[in-house]
Parts: sequence; C-alpha cells; structure tokens
Amino acid sequence: MGEIVMAVKATHVPSMLISEQPGPAHGCRQAAIDAEREIGRRARERGVDTFIVFDTHWLINAGFHLNNNAVHEGHYTSHEFPHFIQDLPYRFPGNPELGRLIAEEATALGVKTRAHEVKSLDLEYGTILPMRYMNADGEQKVVSIAAWSTFGSLEESRIVGEAVARAVARSDCRAALIASGSLSHQIWENRLVEQGFNTISREFNKQVDLRVIQLWEQGDWPAFLRMLPEYAQHCTGEGRMHDTAMLFGALGWEQYQGQAEVLCPYFESSGTGQVVMELPVAGRVIPSLGLEMPVS
Repeated sequence: MGEIVMAVKATHVPSMLISEQPGPAHGCRQAAIDAEREIGRRARERGVDTFIVFDTHWLINAGFHLNNNAVHEGHYTSHEFPHFIQDLPYRFPGNPELGRLIAEEATALGVKTRAHEVKSLDLEYGTILPMRYMNADGEQKVVSIAAWSTFGSLEESRIVGEAVARAVARSDCRAALIASGSLSHQIWENRLVEQGFNTISREFNKQVDLRVIQLWEQGDWPAFLRMLPEYAQHCTGEGRMHDTAMLFGALGWEQYQGQAEVLCPYFESSGTGQVVMELPVAGRVIPSLGLEMPVS
C-alpha cells in the first residue's frame, strides 16, 4: 500500500528565480528558496518517489485535469511574466500509473477527471519552480494537477484531493503533496506593481493571512476550513485556493490532525502574501477512507 509521507503549502513566486540572478533583487527570496530546498531534503530522507503538485497556475474551465506524461521536459517561458521566466529548462520523470489511478478514483467519486499523456502539454511554473528547488536533481517523479478551476467548486477540489489519497493507497508510491499557491493574491495594479515588489496590496489581506497562519500552527482546521470559501473570495486567494482544498481533501478535511510548521516566514511579494509550511502526516489517519498513514 502506498503512503502520503509529506504535505506542504508552498510559494511559487517568480521572484525566486530573479533572486538567484545578479542584480538589485539578488537574494530577495533566499528564505523561500532555502525552505523549498529543505522540503526536498526531507522528501529524500523519507523516501519520497513522487511529488503530486496541485498547481494554481494551471487554469481549467471544464472538468479536472492532470499532466500525466511519462517525462516532463522542455524550456519554459511564462506568458504572464516573460521578463521574469524565460527559456527555463526542466526535466522530471512522470508517474503515469499513479496519474491514471487518481483520474479513475476522482471520476468514480463523481468529479470527471482526465489524465493526459500528451507530449506537447507542458508544465506550468506553479509546478516547475517548486520542483526546481525540491526536486533539483530530477530524481523524483512528478504528477501535476490543475488547481485553478474557474467554474469548479471547492467541494469538487476536496473530492479530487480525496481521490489522490485513495489512489496513493492503491499504489506502491511514497508521495509528497504540494499545494502550490499563495495565501492572499491581490496583485498590485499595473502602475504600482514595480514599486510594490516587496509589499502587499491590502492590509486587510495581510492581517487575514497572518491569522490563517496562526490557525494552521495551532491545528485549528475546522475553523480554517469553515472560513476557506470566504477567505478565497475576499482575499483573492490564488486559483481560488483550489490547491488548498485538494490538499485538505487528501488529508481528511477537518478531521485531519496536526500542527503546521512554518519553514519560510510570511513575506509580501507584488501585492500577495506568501509562505512555505509543512503539515505533518506521519501516523495520521484519513478518516473518510479509514486508512492510516504509517509512521515514516
């Protein structure tokens, strides 16, 4: 039986890539880079063989979709920020068998989901950037799931997350779940975005973000999940926070127990609120499935 051995909420801000390069922004996102490298170190230590990434930069309009290629390979230029991410090479193995199981389980639970093995279907940077740091040697397999559903509900994404847990249990994989997206996500208006590179656009969003982090550290999941729909709406959560709904769907929703560990302190970036947190899963139970997550 397969296991979920890691669960993470992670930033994918393009300024991490800029932070690597010489210039005035050099080192500006080092804390986030270091945190995601630490996730990678922990993943290798725990024997993770597959990263399942819930990618809020992959927008979908109908149904739910997985990039299920056997090999993810290419040179990526962002349509959104071509001045930040240009011709970025990437290569990661996929896990088609697991991807097919996820699509099968989600569809059986009532959410039509397709696993695509199409060579020209590229990864989005919501997957590429976290994998750049967590999976730098490209040894672990990657399954990328679209987590910006413009017409889907958070409840459907919860079900997709549950399907992920069921599929992993049917496999022989040791999986890490990565909810790739920000907290609040109200980007500065165009005329202010450059000067707002290291700031948030709304104080309200910042204060709600900080309270959310407290709830995660305290493990008050029922309170957080009750507020999630309004949080996603009023604080413009990235991808409507479908990544977060998928993550908690896989962990048993409000029955999940554990207290999050902040690996990268909260920071502001181009109007948004960002963080890297790990949620402990060792020895936990997925109540909706009756499956125990063995101590790793």
